[in-house]
Amino acid sequence: MFLKFATRREFLNFGKLSLLFFLNSCSNLPNKVKIAFQNSFYPESFKDIIPKDWKQEKINFENIRLQKNRNTFFNSDLILINDGWISSIDFAEFEKINEHALIENLDKRSIDFLGSFNQNQRSKLLPIGVVPYTIIIKNNKELINSARTSWDFLLSKKLTGKIIFPQSPRIILSISQKISSSNPLKKLKSQAMLFDDKNMLNWLINSDACVAIVPYSLCSKYLKIDPRLSLVFPNQGVPLMWHFLLSRSNLNNEILIQWIKSLENKSIVDKLVSQGWYLPFKSDYLQSKYKSEMFPISSPSEKCWENSWSFPVLTNEQKINLKNFWNESLTP
Repeated sequence: MFLKFATRREFLNFGKLSLLFFLNSCSNLPNKVKIAFQNSFYPESFKDIIPKDWKQEKINFENIRLQKNRNTFFNSDLILINDGWISSIDFAEFEKINEHALIENLDKRSIDFLGSFNQNQRSKLLPIGVVPYTIIIKNNKELINSARTSWDFLLSKKLTGKIIFPQSPRIILSISQKISSSNPLKKLKSQAMLFDDKNMLNWLINSDACVAIVPYSLCSKYLKIDPRLSLVFPNQGVPLMWHFLLSRSNLNNEILIQWIKSLENKSIVDKLVSQGWYLPFKSDYLQSKYKSEMFPISSPSEKCWENSWSFPVLTNEQKINLKNFWNESLTP
């Protein structure tokens, strides 16, 4: 009846109203929060605590220029990234996230590390996890005690050509600075079997290598299944890998606050720590994990944490100096 008697103008107006109603209905439909991260860097216990109604997206920062990764990057609400890839992103593409309600929950270690970034970067970075590097020793129990004391043990003649180092000159240089010897970087590099970030544990298990230096969160499962492997955290401290959350959308901070608060559940904290992931928040139970001496072999001691170090973003000049210093150490 309406179509029969309505004027053409009334019909068009009705169509416009219908379209507006339809679009408004669509806009009110709940959209899943999309969170993107490089899958290989995160233990299963961490991925399990991401809310079930969020959509997890895989991204590869090593090939961030590939269209597939760019699409994932631009279509995600949240990005998880470790400090090694911070320099590969444009902070102008992110929203402020580190507002009072979130930053007041951070512990001193994470606040101090944030202080090493400029104001623009600092306002868009939310520390979500810190992972200590660890030393994995294979079939050499006699090395454990000396490894717990200092990094000097890496220069042992028994380890010549049998150490797997991270593929990061900056990490290797920082370790060499802890060694009490002349030309420590050159000597350290001469001990290397190879430099690898992806397959270091496979190489350690299936070769003549005796030692590997790896992020704790990447090796916990291997320690459970291979009795030849021992875990050591030197009292001199270890390099720390930081993970941050960044927001690409105007996401309601209440959503993030609820998630972060849920991470402080004691059973979740215990599970994360057992897989090498430490939360950088200031609750008493979380902080006890940095001080506990109940499991001195399977976790860093309080002294180790106190002496551990982080890596702020390098300036272009610092990058050039690091590259030159690394190359000079290769010369005879």
